[in-house]
Order: sequence, then C-alpha cells, then structure tokens
Amino acid sequence: MGSLLIHHYWGRFATTFTVISQGVWSDLTGVHYYQNKLKLAIIGQSLFGQEVYSNLRKQGHKVVGVFTVPDKDGKADPLGEFILFSPPFSIFLSDWFTYQIVCKSLSFLLLRCALIADGVFFSVYVCVTRTLIHGDKKAGFTVFWADDGLDTGPILLQRECAVEPNDTVDTLYNRFLFPEGIKAMVESVQLIADGKAPRVPQSEEGASYEGIQKKSNAKINLAQPAEAIHNWIRGHDKVPGAWTVIDGQTVTLYGSSMLGGSVPAGQPLEVEGASQPGLVTKNGLVLYGTDGKPLLVKNLQFEDGKMIPASKYFSSGESSSVELTDDEKKMASEIRNIWKSILSNVPAIEDTTDFFKSGAASMDVVRLVEEVKQKCAGVQLQTEDVYMATTFQDFIQMFVRKLRGEDQEEELVIDYATKDVNNMTVKMPYQCFINGQFEDAENGKSYQTINPTDGSVICKVSYASVGDVDRAVEAAKEAYDNGPWGRMNPRDRGSLLYKLADLMEEHQEELATIESIDSGAVYTLALKTHVGMSIQTFRYFAGWFHTDYNTRGTRGCFVCAIVIPWNYPLMMLAWKSAACLAAGNTLVLKPAQVTPLTALKFAELSVKAGIPKGVINILPGSGGMVGQRLSDHPDIRKLGFTGSTPIGKQIMKSCAVSNLKKVSLELGGKSPLIIFSDCDMDKAVRMGMSSVYFNKGENCIAAGRLFVEESIHDEYISRVVEEIKKMKIGDPLDRSTDHGPQNHKAHLDKLLEYCEVGIKEGATLVYGGKQVDRPGYFMEPTVFTDVEDHMFIAKEESFGPVMVVSKFKNGDVEGVLHRANDTEYGLASGVFTRDINKAMYVSERLEAGTVFINTYNKTDVASPFGGFKQSGFGKDLGEDALMEYLKTKAVTVEY
Repeated sequence: MGSLLIHHYWGRFATTFTVISQGVWSDLTGVHYYQNKLKLAIIGQSLFGQEVYSNLRKQGHKVVGVFTVPDKDGKADPLGEFILFSPPFSIFLSDWFTYQIVCKSLSFLLLRCALIADGVFFSVYVCVTRTLIHGDKKAGFTVFWADDGLDTGPILLQRECAVEPNDTVDTLYNRFLFPEGIKAMVESVQLIADGKAPRVPQSEEGASYEGIQKKSNAKINLAQPAEAIHNWIRGHDKVPGAWTVIDGQTVTLYGSSMLGGSVPAGQPLEVEGASQPGLVTKNGLVLYGTDGKPLLVKNLQFEDGKMIPASKYFSSGESSSVELTDDEKKMASEIRNIWKSILSNVPAIEDTTDFFKSGAASMDVVRLVEEVKQKCAGVQLQTEDVYMATTFQDFIQMFVRKLRGEDQEEELVIDYATKDVNNMTVKMPYQCFINGQFEDAENGKSYQTINPTDGSVICKVSYASVGDVDRAVEAAKEAYDNGPWGRMNPRDRGSLLYKLADLMEEHQEELATIESIDSGAVYTLALKTHVGMSIQTFRYFAGWFHTDYNTRGTRGCFVCAIVIPWNYPLMMLAWKSAACLAAGNTLVLKPAQVTPLTALKFAELSVKAGIPKGVINILPGSGGMVGQRLSDHPDIRKLGFTGSTPIGKQIMKSCAVSNLKKVSLELGGKSPLIIFSDCDMDKAVRMGMSSVYFNKGENCIAAGRLFVEESIHDEYISRVVEEIKKMKIGDPLDRSTDHGPQNHKAHLDKLLEYCEVGIKEGATLVYGGKQVDRPGYFMEPTVFTDVEDHMFIAKEESFGPVMVVSKFKNGDVEGVLHRANDTEYGLASGVFTRDINKAMYVSERLEAGTVFINTYNKTDVASPFGGFKQSGFGKDLGEDALMEYLKTKAVTVEY
C-alpha cells in the first residue's frame, strides 16, 4: 500500500503521519465494507495532534510510531502525554532543534501540512492571519498535492467557512479550523489509502506564502479607514498582537469590533498616529479611522505583560481585595490544584506565582479556563481574564468577583423606583432593557403603572417605541450571531440558567411583592405560584441541557419574540423564556402594558446571573405598537404569544405576511368541568371553587363552565355559596386574604358588563355580580345557575371570578360530553367522579389540551401545556416546549 506522511502546523499546532496496510470496517447496521487501512507514524504536537491520532485509530488505522516535541519547562506536550496511556512505539525528540531537523529532513516546512504516499507529497496550506488582515469574507484551508513549491500543486481537498465581522484567529480556529481540520486530516488519509484522492490543477499565480507576522512588524497604521484598523488588530489577535504607542509606551490591543450606533461618553486619549484622539468609555477604547468611523477595543496589554480592560485605562490604583467566604476558600484550593496540574514544573503554587512566567502557553490558558468552568459551573470565564490576572492571587480575586456577579454590577446602571411596602423596600427598574442596559425609551415617553388594590400610581415606566424594538432586535441578533450565547456549551448555558433561578429564589419575596402590587395577586399565591413555579421552570429547562439534548440534530431558531399577558406576569415570562433561552436563542420580550415590573426586575437578575448582553431584551409598552412591530420584524424568526384569540389571529397573520415566522399561541378558553353525582362532594366543592376563583379568576385554564349532574346540583350550589361567604376579600399583601383585586379597571368594568349580560339573558344570579364597596378594583366572587347553552356567558369566557353552572340529566354521559365539547375553545377541562372507568372514558373524549381528573389547576413544569382549536397551538413546559424554540435539520452525506 506504500507509505504516507502528514505534517500539519497552524501557528501553534503541528501534526505529521506515515502509513501502510489494509482492513475491513462495518457501519452501525452491521454491513461490512472493505477499504484500505494504513499503518501510521506520526510527527506532531498539541491537542490537535492528539485528536487526529485518536480519530485515525477510531477509523481502524494503526499508529506504529509517534514523534513529538520534548517536555518544555518540565511540562509534557498534550500529544506526548496522551500516548503514554495508549502507547504505540513512541519517540520523544530531545529538543526543538532536533524536531525541526526531522521535519526538514522529510522536506517539511512549518505552517504546512504535508503528506507522502509512495514518494508523492501533498500539503495543507492555512494562513488565517492574512485572511483577517485583508478583510476576506471567507476563510479556509486547502490540501494540495505538492510540487516543487509544495503549495502550488493540484488540489486534493478544500474546506471553507464564513468570516464573521469580529472573528479573530482564535474564534476561527475554535469554531472551524480545529474541528474541520481534524476531519480533513482523517479524510485525506482515507482518500489516499483508498486511491480516491482527486487532483484538481491550479494556477501557480498568487501561490505565495507569508509566515506568521513578527511583533516588530505588527504596529498598527492608524492613518487608514476604521475597518482596515479593525482587520489589522483582529488579524494579529492573540499572536503576535497588534500594537501602537500611547503615552510613550508600547501598548498591544485586543478584542476589536466595529462600533455600531452612537459612541458612549468617555475621556479623550491621545494615540500616536491616530487621525483624532481615542475615547476611553465604559465599554472600552474607541478609536477612529480616517473615514471618521469608530471601532471598539476591549483590552490593552502593557510592556510588562499586564493586561487590563481598556475601560479601566484611567483608573487609579488597584481595586481593593475581597475577603473570601469558607466556600470560596474551598474553591480557591481546588483552583490551586488545577494550576498545579498545569504548571507541573513549579514546586508549589504560591499567591505570587505568575502563570506565564512559570512557562504556561496559550493552550494552557484554554485548559485553565475550561477546567475552572467545569469545576465551578456557571462562572463566566474567558481566556482574556487569564491574561488580565496572571498571578494566582489576582486570578482568585478576579474569579471570586465573577462568581459573585460583581463584575457585571459595576457596568449595570439602574435608576430604581423604590417603594416601602410589605415590610421591605422594593427596588424596581422601570426603563427599557436593551443590550444589557436600562435606558429610557427612544422618544422619552413613559406611562403610569397602577396598583389595583387602591388605584394609586406605583411608578412611571418607559413606553417603548418602534425604534426601541428595532434596537432591541438588533442587539438580540448581534448577541446570537457574534456573542457567546449561541456557541456556548449547552451545559454552561444550563449552569447560567440555574444561577438565574437561584437569584430569583434569593429575591423571591421582593419579586412576589412587586407581582402583588402590580397585578393584584394575593401575596401568598404570588410567592408560591407566580414566583415559585417560575423558579421551578428555569431549573427544569436548565436541567435538560445537562444532558446530550443539543446533540440531536436540533438548533435554536435565532432571534425570538415573546409577548406575555398580565394575569401571571412572571410565570408566563418563565414558561416561554426558559425554554427559549435553554435552546440557545436570544429574545425580545414584551410584558403586558399593565404589569411590566417583575419582567424588568427579572432583567436585572439576568445580568447578575451572567447572561451575556443582548441575550435578553425587555420592552414595556403597548401591544399595538411594540407587539405589532415584533410580529412584523424581518429578523424575528419565532414568536411565542399568550393572550386573547382575536389578538392571536392578528399576530399569526402578521407573522405569515412578514417572513413566515414560526409561531406558538396560547389563547382563550372556555374550559368545561363535569361533576358527576358519584364524586367526592367535599373535594368537588373545594376544587370546583378553585377552578373558577383561583388568582381572582384571571386564569387561562379557569373552568369557564361547570356541568353538575342534576341529582346533586342544588346541594352543590348551596355548599359553594356557603364557602364563598367565608372568603376574605381585601389587601393582597395581607396573609389572610383569599381574594384580591382584579388586575386593572378596564377589566373590572368588562366583568361587570359580562354579569349584566348574563342577567339580561335569563341566567340566575345566585351570588355576587357587583363591585366591592371599597377602594381599588375588587369584584365579588359570582355564581350563575340555570345557564343555557345558547347564552353569551355559556360561550364566552369571563376571565374573572364568575362561576357559570349548568345542570345535566342523571346518567347522561354522552349528552354532557357533547355540550362540553360544543365550544370553539379547547385549552383545559376536568371531571369529578369516583368511577375511574368513567373518568378515563370522559377524559379521552374531551377535546382539550389538558384534562384534570378529581383535581384542577395542577400544572407541572414537566407536563406539556397548550390547547386545541381556537385556544391555539404549540406547547409551553415539558420537552415539547423546547421543540417550539428549536429547528431540526437532517444532513445526508454520501461518500
């Protein structure tokens, strides 16, 4: 079969192979295929070499020898360390000089991948630095059959990827060159082994090669347009680093991006050779090109190796050290062990031990970051953080601040509305939340949000405009396209959602208090259900992504819009956004205009949890303006809505006309509850009342119509009225209150009108039907009987504390089923009977997305929730909810 030799080197990563032999393999179906298998001798290094080595062995090729670099500063190369545990015949070269002699003796050049088969070479050519510097829109690598010039021969294999606006060598390497390069090496070996490797002629014109830039040649020419400056900086990030002169000293610039929108305020900074002074802002150093356009630089490194956030250039002195808790000390001890495992040449890790002066290289930085993140789930750690905290003591201080969320708090400015209520001071953000910042609406408009308990003003809230929607969507799109969220390991994403749930739990009393004064929810219910189930929901969906779910051919739908109602402000946010975020999407959420405050408090907690900016955006305002623009926006690809059926229809139409958005709708209901004479009467009364009056009747699955068997009808009504009289109506913050105010005045007025229609149509008003004589928007729990099927109150939901009761003939199961299903809605339903066979028969035939048997309102985060018919489609909660925010792709490959 001949011999084969591959050498690959991308700046810091090198791998080389030789081969012979033949074999057989089988796929998962058990069908056997004959193909060539080769014996390999490998010359290489690094994690890249390790992965190629492993993958070639998995494919059935036999590695008979490995040549790798010697230990450096007492540390073994990853490839060398790996093969000690699965050794072929191994040779470790004594020094770099010998390593290069071996490569050159085999006609290798660094920054090549070369292969020999029966005396024929081919090479892989990669030059990402030049790609970025020149502003190319695509990057890639080519496998060449080598000629005298080594990279001007026929093409064997090519791979390419799109270059994103703010890509660096590192991001391209991690996203594309590393994983695809490994696949290409393995595929190239097999193509040669099978005798199927193509030879596509290419022109020699332009086939030149430039080595890695030297530091001395990497000075930035600031007398050019902003995009050219940006490309130069990112093309040299991280090695060797583009530099300029500031205040007489060499400063290396990292983390460049083009700056869109307005430039934030800052302090001028003279930069040698620049067309105008730079600006040190809270976001970093702004530089200007000769075209006047701005770019943003995130980090600066000085001649002594110290790296700082560019935003801290003018900061005087060091930040004060933090005192570690006992738990944080334990973590520090575990991190010290990680340092020791990486810096194996250092006798002991002292507080003053410098990571890089101890011999650490760039791959060690990656290893440190990943091992610390694995050990301490949820902490947002980047490679830049290691460069900015090079000693162990500084690293621990930085780590603890991130763990506590203190680094985000420094940048987040919140102008709270405060209120002393419920034996605490609640702090409520009231501005739009866009791209990680609270800010006034673009047009400066605001509106008042009202406490339904007494009609008083809680605070003014920003009234978002169409322009605010566009900026929020742009931020969400940027966060998805170029931010860490979509590319984050699903486990890390899940860990952040766990942390967010923990923060919600830590602030649960404050959240419940805000929910109570803003929506009228009884505090005890708000604490247990509005807030409690929200916390459970985030933990549930976070847990999904501590499994292999994200490997099943699914991916997020990009930028999503979520529009939620006013009855469960925080819980509806959680039901939709937790699944959306867990799937890796970014979102723009519009809370109900009358209940925006817990959503904005949630935004604050999301920053503290470490959710990257732009991932969550929240816009209070009107549905007609904000909701409509979200429905129409071309960059929104999925919209989740909970609300009325007429508005749902309008949203569906807009989503179809605009760009055929994926839509899920949870709409109106008229849920039937059937109570048979063989029920447990005590339970049927108690749960029947809960089915109607839970959360003041402002409940999407509320039993809109009760069917009570004739033989127990009168007793049932009598007992319900008796229990209603015991209910305490009053201040929702009073722990003994059973029934709070309706959400807002317009809704109370609608309920009173609903009752008037019922009376006019001939239904019997047994109890209530009036507004309570006290300040605020309180309504009496109401009971109607003798409701006939044609009546308005029999067909339309009240969405309030109105029990609508009809009787049915004894034993008439089929008749009552027909009446129960005679509705355009199908959200929920229920049945009470001791006969389990009857219960199962009825539940099977009820046309509703949820059926309760001998209970009601028992929802669970793992159980899918959604309706049929004009109650909408799509599911919240459970695994089904994830699929609402994912798209499935099938990839078919033929070799």
